[in-house]
Amino acid sequence: MSPRAELTTLRDGSDAFVATLKQLEQRGEGDLSRVEPRVRAILDSVRAQGDDALRQWVQELESRTLGQIIERNYGGKAALDGLSQDVRGAMEHAAKRISNYHERQMRDLVGFDLEAEGVRLTSRVTPLARVGVYAPGGKARYPSSVLMSALIARVAGVNEIIVATPDASAEVRAACHLSGVSAIVNAGGAQAIAALAYGTASVPRVDKIVGPGNIYVAAAKRLVFGQVDIDSIAGPSEILVVADASADPELLAADLLSQAEHDEAAYPLLLSSEASHVQSVQRALDAQLEGLPRNAIARASLTNNGFLLLVENRDRLVEIANMLAAEHVALHVDRPRDMANAILRAGALFIGPQTPEAAGDYLAGPSHVLPTGGAARYAAPLGVYDFVSRSSLIEYSRSALQAHGPDIANFARAEGLEAHARAVTRRTSHTE
Repeated sequence: MSPRAELTTLRDGSDAFVATLKQLEQRGEGDLSRVEPRVRAILDSVRAQGDDALRQWVQELESRTLGQIIERNYGGKAALDGLSQDVRGAMEHAAKRISNYHERQMRDLVGFDLEAEGVRLTSRVTPLARVGVYAPGGKARYPSSVLMSALIARVAGVNEIIVATPDASAEVRAACHLSGVSAIVNAGGAQAIAALAYGTASVPRVDKIVGPGNIYVAAAKRLVFGQVDIDSIAGPSEILVVADASADPELLAADLLSQAEHDEAAYPLLLSSEASHVQSVQRALDAQLEGLPRNAIARASLTNNGFLLLVENRDRLVEIANMLAAEHVALHVDRPRDMANAILRAGALFIGPQTPEAAGDYLAGPSHVLPTGGAARYAAPLGVYDFVSRSSLIEYSRSALQAHGPDIANFARAEGLEAHARAVTRRTSHTE
């Protein structure tokens, strides 16, 4: 019999509760410094030696020989045609819903013109030219991550989309086809991030890299930021299940396991105001773990990072949910929409017992690429706004500059920048 995976139960007000809550608030402070020297070596070598270094690192770190580095004719249509009708239908259904949601999002992503008193101001929004999408290829393959990233870039109008993933499966190739991906780079890890960020003889340099990965990918993205833009530094996946006495323990356990099976480092967190959940949810977890294909991974996640935080009332549920700012927040409570309106810090909210987090992972429509580790305090789900640049256009008439010139020059001189002031006065007078 497998060892039992128990949630660590903590009651509000205890020293252990306070200490653990503080640790959970800081869970986004991953120890990237531990892998940074290795990642720097990979980045530096790919930047200097290009394809040769990329081949070397794939051989060393992925234990395979890299043939063709980039495929532009990657067989996506054939891969899609070769899928079972059930899988193909699910992927096409997901692609349609993701497109529909983000096409609606595009309607709010508009520039504007403002003209008054001889000054014309324009806020211009244009799609990025080339984007890199990282699709993980370690413990599992995620064609859903391709749809949830690359397809959104296509909706935003990005002309060239490069997916980096090691040894792409038929499902990943099919997802690339549905997303309008231009090419697939056959590499993973920090070496793939380096190739996308710096470019090689084979791999074109991109403007932005998006998509989750392991700690090496996260460290590489942080280090190349500035050479390219990135979406975020993704940490382990996480779910905060919020429950009261109305919740079904079987569904609470099911939602916790849906995240626990991702990775041993995932955070399955239950925040409840119902004391009976200590026993009832544990019994449900024990039963549902039996026969689960990724049983060992889920058990490790529950044992290492699984907590049941018991609080007294609904207000405290909301307060702690906002403090933790989790990636996924599932609401198994009375009047769940009212609570959703009060929880302002979350990557995605799953409202009511009939809304499993898995719906957001695959089919609902919004991107499942979400801020982790408490980053929902300031960050947002991946969207079309991540794939555009904004420019300000400023145009003065002669009369407008004559009117504004004294204030501009006075402000510049107040900052000790005489050349700034003279750049104005040379246009507005001929005395200097």
